[in-house]
Amino acid sequence: MPRSSSPRPQGARAVRGAQSGSPSGRAGGPHTIRIIGGDWKRTPLPVLDLEGLRPTPDRVRETLFNWLGQRLDGLRCLDLFAGSGALGFEAASRGAARVVMVERNARAAAQLRANQARLGARMIEVAEADALRLAASLAPRSFDVVFLDPPFGDAALLARSLELAAPLVAADGWLYVESGEVVAPATQPALAGWSVVREGKAGAVRYHLLQRENEE
Repeated sequence: MPRSSSPRPQGARAVRGAQSGSPSGRAGGPHTIRIIGGDWKRTPLPVLDLEGLRPTPDRVRETLFNWLGQRLDGLRCLDLFAGSGALGFEAASRGAARVVMVERNARAAAQLRANQARLGARMIEVAEADALRLAASLAPRSFDVVFLDPPFGDAALLARSLELAAPLVAADGWLYVESGEVVAPATQPALAGWSVVREGKAGAVRYHLLQRENEE
């Protein structure tokens, strides 16, 4: 252009199987994702193999950043429900000035901080916090791109996440949403005045790029 009271990791993607890299074969052990483009192109990053953690697939990330124009120089980005941080690290690699990653699960947040340190990524801030509570505390229109990927299969959580995330997007910014279902402004009151400008599907993952209708 933040999870519920479930024990599933905050920021963890709820659908598995479309992961980059290969699992270690040991529960809780690391595997890797690879940054696709930008300053850290092809850099592998360790990701914990936690229950429910599903990094955004490579093909989806590549498509998304094609939509966004490859470079995000100077933009402010928010990765709610960060999980592996695949989207946030990709944005930072492509020139984002500020990337806030929100992740409630302590182990996942620690891995995000370790990867941040490995890259020397000073533009990244890792917030170990409940995504919805943190989103509610942020100033309206304070981010140019908001990445939103709550756990799949929870319609109420998706609706509440959209309600809190949409106001955070700057006037000419972008809202990116991953879900297990189609996200349409007609069925989501929080998206009144928004339009889906691009969308796609990869396996069980549906992904959408939205912008305010009068500010395209």
